[in-house]
Amino acid sequence: MTTSPAIFQSLFSQQTQTHSRDKESRSDMTEATIKIGVLGCADIARKVSRAINLAPNAHIAAVASRSVEKAVAFAKANNYPPDVKIYGSYEALLDYPDIDAVYIPLPTSLHVKWASLAAQKKKHILLEKPASFNVGEFDQILEACEANGIQIMDGTMWMHNPRTQKMKEFLSDKDSFGELKSIQTCFTLSAGEDFLKNDIRVKPDLDGLGALGDVGWYCIRAILWAVDYELPKTVVALRGPVLNEAGVILSCGASLHWEDGKLASFHCSFLSHLTMEFTAVGTVGTLHLNDFVVPVQEKESSFTAGSKCWFNEMVTGWTSTSSQHNVATDLPQEACMVREFARLVGNIKSNGAKPDQTWPSRTRKTQLILDAVKASIDSGFEPIEVVE
Repeated sequence: MTTSPAIFQSLFSQQTQTHSRDKESRSDMTEATIKIGVLGCADIARKVSRAINLAPNAHIAAVASRSVEKAVAFAKANNYPPDVKIYGSYEALLDYPDIDAVYIPLPTSLHVKWASLAAQKKKHILLEKPASFNVGEFDQILEACEANGIQIMDGTMWMHNPRTQKMKEFLSDKDSFGELKSIQTCFTLSAGEDFLKNDIRVKPDLDGLGALGDVGWYCIRAILWAVDYELPKTVVALRGPVLNEAGVILSCGASLHWEDGKLASFHCSFLSHLTMEFTAVGTVGTLHLNDFVVPVQEKESSFTAGSKCWFNEMVTGWTSTSSQHNVATDLPQEACMVREFARLVGNIKSNGAKPDQTWPSRTRKTQLILDAVKASIDSGFEPIEVVE
């Protein structure tokens, strides 16, 4: 899931030059460019910085860290445009009037403070996941956004891949897929000794939700996406979660139950080989992919779909099998995410539109399920009723 700094910097540099020229050539043909400030220099900000550059309707206008030196080094390492403003504090960036939005890759423990302040400063927000430690905290952020007319979107990148829409079309086809019955998701990665000791995602005061908040977030979102964001009745954590000495989850799972009989389960971990499996089973079809969070290839991704498959007469094989469907994209999924975020912000800025509530609603529902899993673990694996 990582890219070496040297390769990343070379790629970013080449694409910065190419896409800057493309943006200039299209400036009179496209919507207004949204100026985005990057609030923090986390590793993930490298990837999203590249995405902002690639998006045709967005531009990196500023970057801030807790020191000017770190912000300067980050901007240089990632080949930021020369006109980018550099700040040695988050407050200074938020006070800069010439930005429309901020991308916030800070630790989860800092989200309430800085996302709320960004909203108060009239900056639209692209917020890294998990959105918060619990839904109560996220509601504080939402309150600030709603009071100030602010668009907020979380950084679940795969939601914006064109493949995702194609898969939804298959799931919605009653003749080919039928009624959804079950979903299984798995996102695991073997994090390594240094990560397990030092990464912010294993520190209770920084990203205390651990694997559940990091990789588990994607599993939960995928399940909700498949059921059109219908919340389950109950959530039950699976027995045997692994916690570190500080009580942070390194590995866990859960099952989700709907009143109409639908069932979903997921497993997430920092302790197992890289795996990104998603399977949805209907009454007449099955959807499967093995790279649902990060596609194996950036510009083309695939999924397999089977419909009305059955055995041959002697039950020694199948009469039909799943087929592979390839979906190309002109932009990486993270750039598609930025493009959609900037489109929504531009619609507010230029046309006086209201913030789109689709994305914060999805974020809140994901957080609700995450909270329920954590509550079930803490209660000794009791079923937790999900209340919106």
